[in-house]
Amino acid sequence: MNLEDGPLDPFLGDPDDPAALLDDSDPAQPLSDDEREDVLADLAELASFRSTLSPLGVDGITVDCADCGEQHFFGWDLMAANLRALLGEGRTHVHEPAFSPDRDAYVSWDYARGYTDAVQALSKRR
Repeated sequence: MNLEDGPLDPFLGDPDDPAALLDDSDPAQPLSDDEREDVLADLAELASFRSTLSPLGVDGITVDCADCGEQHFFGWDLMAANLRALLGEGRTHVHEPAFSPDRDAYVSWDYARGYTDAVQALSKRR
């Protein structure tokens, strides 16, 4: 299994897959060139976040979900897999929420950006 592809679907190839009940009549629309550039920029930025924050004990990114109003926790590999899925399929994969994540080990995208930018700015001054 390649972790960069995200977790394997436990129902892969199962004719009784419960997801088959979901109506997927609207195929994903391909990303526009601008959207594609944005996702590629996000992937590069995520890699920078990971290299800066992972050694400090940060496990990934937290995202406020507009649909349910709760925070979702994405490890570095899962967030990168979701962004690559957007590039390839135009949508992210369905996945289980993190089980009892250590909330202190995740930061928001904006926090990660600010921290990483500050580290990079300070390293240029030296």
